[in-house]
Amino acid sequence: MKIDVIQALQLSPEDGQRWIALQALQPRLDSPFLSPEWAKAVATAQGEKGERVKVAIIRDDDGHALAYLPVRVKAGVAMPAGAPMCDYQALVSTPDVAVDPRRLLAALKAQRLDFCHMLADDETLARHGRGQADSWIVDVSAGYDAYAADRKTSGVGVLKDIDKKRRKVEREVGPTRFTAMSDSRVDFDQLIAWKREQLLATGQTDLFKTDWVGRLVDDLFARRDADFGGGLYTLHFGDELAAVHLHLRGAHTIHGWLIAHNAKFDRYSPGLLLFQDILKSMDGGPYTRLDLGTGDYRFKRELSNARQTVVFGFYGAPSPATFVRSAAWGVRQVAEALPLGRMSQLPGKAMRRIDLLRGLH
Repeated sequence: MKIDVIQALQLSPEDGQRWIALQALQPRLDSPFLSPEWAKAVATAQGEKGERVKVAIIRDDDGHALAYLPVRVKAGVAMPAGAPMCDYQALVSTPDVAVDPRRLLAALKAQRLDFCHMLADDETLARHGRGQADSWIVDVSAGYDAYAADRKTSGVGVLKDIDKKRRKVEREVGPTRFTAMSDSRVDFDQLIAWKREQLLATGQTDLFKTDWVGRLVDDLFARRDADFGGGLYTLHFGDELAAVHLHLRGAHTIHGWLIAHNAKFDRYSPGLLLFQDILKSMDGGPYTRLDLGTGDYRFKRELSNARQTVVFGFYGAPSPATFVRSAAWGVRQVAEALPLGRMSQLPGKAMRRIDLLRGLH
């Protein structure tokens, strides 16, 4: 077994096709974030710094590619390509392939590899996780009506509530109008403005102050490839924009990415109405899953009928970088085990904020 490491933008067409073929072998890998096009889009958006976005290619003795892992390497530490904008990581491989992570680090010339949304069944890195979370999925492979019937049978009334709110808004405001794969730049710009307002109001980092994030989002909004790109979905109440989502599209999965709504329509839950419209629009098309991502939100739990677990953590060789990370995790785990209320969450929040800033810069 041999490991080649190349810059993402130097990936050959043959390797790109092989990568996509490996994704198709396992439904769990059907995510736009695990596509070669994601790694290349990130590298392009990051400009001169895009040379740090690399792909480790694991080959057998005959030179055939068995697996691909995209990362960004900086100051001896590897992290997910496109973090903090990347919602999944995994070794995209043939089934049952595992790689010695020590060999990965050596090939990447890194002391440590961090991950935050590694698929829990990844044979190479997931066992080094320090925690986990659920990613919520809506599977509509049997069609929207079958999905809705299943939700009703399961005793979940979210779709009934959405229908009531839709009738209410149509009585009080005006007809609802849904647009899939919109090319409206005005609505796209409004989404970004609303997201920035939301980040400011909640005391979070404004991701869009970082130039490469803006370039990446712009590029994916405009991209219309059949098996990769963005998709702008909008909902109007009468003539007024009520909710807008920019999702990423893979071969058969739409992944919820950037979502926002008009605060004046809060009482009608326009974001939920838009999710329902998207699910209905998937009938008869190539997409069978709407991935809502992680986050323990009620609407995700109620809409989803499937889930997959992701883990966060790191793997490191003996080094200063690994020692620092291990110490930080030690403090975090001790704090989270103590009955300190919100105070126990502070080390974890600090680590996530630091990782976000590392990814942006």
